[in-house]
Amino acid sequence: MEPQLLRLSDPAGRRLLATAVTGSGLVFLDGTVANVALPRIGRELRADVAGLQWVVNGYTLALAALILVGGSLGDRLGRKRVFSWGTAGFAAASVLVALAPSIELLVAARILQGVAAALLTPGSLALLQASFHPDDRMKAIGAWTGMLGIATAGGPVLGGWLVGIDWRIAFWINVPVAAIVLWLVRTAPESRDAEAGGRIDLAGAIVAPIALAGITWALTDWPSSTATAAAIVGVVAAGAFVMVERRVEHPMTPPTLFTNREFTVINVVTLFVYAALAGSMFFLAVFLQISAGWSPLEAGAATVPVSVLMLFLASWFGAYATRNGARPPMVAGCLVLTAGLVLLALAPDRPNYLLHILPGVLLQGLGLSMLVAPLTGTVLAAAPASRSGVASGINNAVSRTAGLLAIAALPLMVGLTGEQYRVPHLVADAYRAATWWCAGWVLVGAVLTFVGLRRPRPRR
Repeated sequence: MEPQLLRLSDPAGRRLLATAVTGSGLVFLDGTVANVALPRIGRELRADVAGLQWVVNGYTLALAALILVGGSLGDRLGRKRVFSWGTAGFAAASVLVALAPSIELLVAARILQGVAAALLTPGSLALLQASFHPDDRMKAIGAWTGMLGIATAGGPVLGGWLVGIDWRIAFWINVPVAAIVLWLVRTAPESRDAEAGGRIDLAGAIVAPIALAGITWALTDWPSSTATAAAIVGVVAAGAFVMVERRVEHPMTPPTLFTNREFTVINVVTLFVYAALAGSMFFLAVFLQISAGWSPLEAGAATVPVSVLMLFLASWFGAYATRNGARPPMVAGCLVLTAGLVLLALAPDRPNYLLHILPGVLLQGLGLSMLVAPLTGTVLAAAPASRSGVASGINNAVSRTAGLLAIAALPLMVGLTGEQYRVPHLVADAYRAATWWCAGWVLVGAVLTFVGLRRPRPRR
């Protein structure tokens, strides 16, 4: 019998949910603030497009490469303990980001933030999966998704307002939020995998960042000679990672998990959907400020409806997926999200918010509300409860890697390089082309979900 199975109706259950939401909100808020702050960072630190890409990708690279280690450490040493370590480390790294005097030191500090986030992020979902009663897990994950809308909805407005004053202040906000999380997590139940071995997959932890860094560097710096060398190193390291995970005794990415069809399909869908989401948000924030001439506050507030819709609808769709299966809401969510991106791709250089931006943003919010909770709940349910930390880590690693590769590749794919992000009409053309690519990726996710997931089996 699972220890300390909580219900959402219990005070302890609601407190645990608040802990997971606030902790994850740190990471979500930071991503929002970083995107909105990019034009200001570029002007103050005299950075080119590649420098701005690395402000986002340095953080995402460390997070994607080490999040599996974070999930594995949580399963072995205790999910609450590792979650707390990550929260404290994230606050400390945020101070370094706020104090960075150059683009190089800023990227280095963002990498440290990503390392801390890799400990924090998988523990958030793993705590919910391990501590809630099975009948409440999908609903709790849906509530987690929806309540994150509070942080994500407030993030663009708060972040945009703070960036308008000084982009550095926007990163100081992480410190008091982290203090709240550390206070909340004190009474959370501890959980771990009793069967997990004590050894950590050091070989995998070393090879994975090399693979991601090499591929990311190649995409960001293409077509230079160093980019070619980086691509070779990245591909070779990726192959080595697969071999290592098949041979080590305690792999951080257990190959046996991928024998489950639903686990594999959901992670492939995650790759396409989150690549589209990260790429479109990156270009939208730059487009609205550079081409449309909006302030950071206005650009940040433009996507608030996405978070508001997720706040009110995600939990309901999580409960719906529990009763009727994840396939219907996931397919429908992908199609609605695709429609939203298509509308955004049609925006003119000087868009009117009500006519050209809001309709696409509303469809984005509705699509994500239908999609995210069933996707997350299904990938965790497909793994044994004892491996919830690793399963959460793998899915988070896939989503972060998707965003990393999208932000590295899309500027190259649409021809936006060097100082071109300062030219309004070039940014507008690149934004539209990138958003069309993102719409196509989500559509691929819809097809994979429809074909790959089993037909739903409704239950009472």
